[in-house]
Amino acid sequence: MSGTTTMIGAIRDAIDEEMARDDRVIMLGEDIGVMGGPFGSSRGLLEKYGPERIITTPISEWGFTGIAVGAAMRGMRPVVELMYNDFISVCLDTIMNQAAKMHYMTGGQINVPMVLRAPMGTGRRGAAQHSQNLESFFAHIPGLKLICPSNAKDAKGLLKSAIRDDDPVVFLEHKFLYPRKEPVSDSEELIPIGKAAVRRAGRDVTILTWSRQVNSSLEAAEALEKEGILAEVIDLRTLVPLDWETIRESVSRTHRVVIVEEDVKRCGFGAELAAEAADELFDELDAPVRRVASLNTSVPFSAPLEDAVYPHPDQIESAVKALVEE
Repeated sequence: MSGTTTMIGAIRDAIDEEMARDDRVIMLGEDIGVMGGPFGSSRGLLEKYGPERIITTPISEWGFTGIAVGAAMRGMRPVVELMYNDFISVCLDTIMNQAAKMHYMTGGQINVPMVLRAPMGTGRRGAAQHSQNLESFFAHIPGLKLICPSNAKDAKGLLKSAIRDDDPVVFLEHKFLYPRKEPVSDSEELIPIGKAAVRRAGRDVTILTWSRQVNSSLEAAEALEKEGILAEVIDLRTLVPLDWETIRESVSRTHRVVIVEEDVKRCGFGAELAAEAADELFDELDAPVRRVASLNTSVPFSAPLEDAVYPHPDQIESAVKALVEE
């Protein structure tokens, strides 16, 4: 059986199902109790599981992420919700120096099976402190896994896998995708961490992307096909670990790469992908790797200015056409 649900609904279902399956799963965050979370990810769960498992916290990200790390070290499986990924700076030491490193520093004696969920991204007029894409920030820290789903089905399947994983997982959800309705199976479908998905097959160029920009890339690919250019769109889904084999197989056929991300271009995760492509796939490339990313600026509150900052399908289309013509 399958139905249609929003991404935020799929995330809520994943948490609900995992809490029902395993009483070690708890949830911590601001306003997640009576209010059901700032975006509705815990709506109805307080009544179902009680305040000892749906833990509404003070406005202290450093405090409740620290509680989650300690609980995970003692065998619980906390799901932590930050209102925005921008707020990671408040609790970075807890994530970077404790959660990410504990397994390594104890010689594998201690696991930290926790999930840090956080909304990210532009398009909702949240201005500079509530609209960032910080994938590269998390990807840079050894010991963390990093997931960025692009649709409701993947969000549910990957979140369930993340909750069951024995390592700390950062799970970034694009706010703009929350209300999108998509088919999601009622039966359990776990999606393995570290496996990309080919969303559209092609022969002329490989587009590497994730999260919201998967949709923009697919729109661009549809327009390009009308001009005789077949772009293969790969949804990375998991940035750490990265499914390099799927990337290698695609680029070995298309011989061209365009990387599309919503983070700022300078030092974004796309820069890492471009460097790895140059290192590992140089002999397969018929042209330089191209990147499409946001401008190197803080996100404006003004709607027209914000829309000018992040990538759109026409920019992706132009980058692909320029690459294919080289």
